[in-house]
Amino acid sequence: MTGHITEHDGDGDEVRRGGGRRTSPLKAAGLALAAVLALSGAGAGWVYWQLNDNINSVDINSALGDDRPAKPTPSVSTSAATPPAEALNILVLGSDSRSGAENQALGGGDSTGARSDTAMVVHLGAGRTEATVVSIPRDTLVTRPSCPLESGGESAEASNVMFNSAYSVGGPVCAVKTVESMTNVRMDHYVEIDFAGFARLVDALGGVTVTTEEDIDDEDSHLTLPAGTHHLDGEQALGLARTRHGIGDGSDLGRIGLQQQLVKALMERIAATSLLSDPTRLYEVADAVTGSLTTDTGLDSLTELVGLGQSLRGLSADAMETVMMPVVTAAWDRNRVVADEPEAGELWESLR
Repeated sequence: MTGHITEHDGDGDEVRRGGGRRTSPLKAAGLALAAVLALSGAGAGWVYWQLNDNINSVDINSALGDDRPAKPTPSVSTSAATPPAEALNILVLGSDSRSGAENQALGGGDSTGARSDTAMVVHLGAGRTEATVVSIPRDTLVTRPSCPLESGGESAEASNVMFNSAYSVGGPVCAVKTVESMTNVRMDHYVEIDFAGFARLVDALGGVTVTTEEDIDDEDSHLTLPAGTHHLDGEQALGLARTRHGIGDGSDLGRIGLQQQLVKALMERIAATSLLSDPTRLYEVADAVTGSLTTDTGLDSLTELVGLGQSLRGLSADAMETVMMPVVTAAWDRNRVVADEPEAGELWESLR
């Protein structure tokens, strides 16, 4: 799906692919939060409390215990003065939760439960000067491991089930355990954003400008756009991120292409918006970021999020790669895919 959407800066001008300003979602969030605290002056205590209280968290480490891949030994040299940041793997999920009226309206109904609509493994290299973002198609058939349940007990292991069923069955804990089982890569952190949070973030930034190279008409995502350049508000951007039937071959693989390009366009918008000179908008962005997040307990405070964002200051645009886990159509179901081996295994090995 590469080439179906073009990024623009805040003024609507096309940004050259492979160059120009670009930053990562985690970097942008961390630096925005740090700036909010710096600008808040006498109200810093209240601002910190308000934003910190926004964040929901799940204790994934306690839930999974030792039944998971080992943490790798850092491979970079250390010094007492400036110890380098270790490599990190972060599972980032976009949830299609219908919890609350706002999510129900954006999701197009009052369905209960939630699934992982978008799944990305973000690998930050040692020293934080390079990164790889790997998208996992939600329609991938996997073996879902037995997972601890919030209600007590454990779910049964299940073979040939869709990847996004892990979140439906056991929430963030089961999503992390399933990814670790698939990849044998330890997930150091977990970050989740829901429908409403993503839309609020786009609106807080004043929308995002994209160019589509073909008409989009998708009843499921409620998005209709003629080919051309459009400035999208939050609800429309969410519709673009959810579009699959209205473009290309209608598969989840096409949607992943749109999602990866939309993330880049959103990050360009953040880079082009003068947040530091507009404290009100800066706070709105930070409030949208924290208000939409569920994280593991290792990232559930402003101090931890800001620290992560600041550690990414040396990450350049050219050092970030977006890829999709290699997949092939399942032999027994043309509407589903399975990991394409040995290529998929080689990708995960490269992250380890």
